[in-house]
Amino acid sequence: MNGDERRKKIINILSSSKSPVAGVALAKELDVSRQVIVQDIALLRANGAAIFSTNRGYLIQADKQYSRVLKVVHEDDEVEEELSTIVDAGGHVKDVFVYHKVYGVIRAHMDIKSRRDVRNYLEEIRTGKSSLLKNVTSGYHYHTICAESEEVLDAIQEELKQKGFLAKLQDYEPVDFWGDNEDEAKA
Repeated sequence: MNGDERRKKIINILSSSKSPVAGVALAKELDVSRQVIVQDIALLRANGAAIFSTNRGYLIQADKQYSRVLKVVHEDDEVEEELSTIVDAGGHVKDVFVYHKVYGVIRAHMDIKSRRDVRNYLEEIRTGKSSLLKNVTSGYHYHTICAESEEVLDAIQEELKQKGFLAKLQDYEPVDFWGDNEDEAKA
């Protein structure tokens, strides 16, 4: 079982339990060390899972919402299809952001939950003097997508992939434009 599968199993175990589940019990059931469970819990929390630690173990908040950041790319005339694909599958587009080589991360709140929100957003873009944020990075941009389960997020990701909207992830290495890195200054 890989890390993603194990973390999904942790979510399932915690979701189906009415009482806290000890880290030792999770480790034993998943055949890993307690430290691996601690790391998995930290990753799940970083991805939006509402997992709480108690003196008796881990609990998951009943009204859960999961999130995932997806890198996408498309043309201007495909924005409606991209956003509609997400909301039709049960997703909520929380924001859009880009990594600009000079300015760093530029982020904008979107809060798109329905086709009506999609239409309103597109109308604001059409009638305003601004262009889409994706256009400052040759169409590449990121969305934070929220949903009620990992399965819904998986379905959204798969549908975006099938439509050709998912972009290949690459490692991002920040560039020190101000010369604050002493090692670079010595080189």
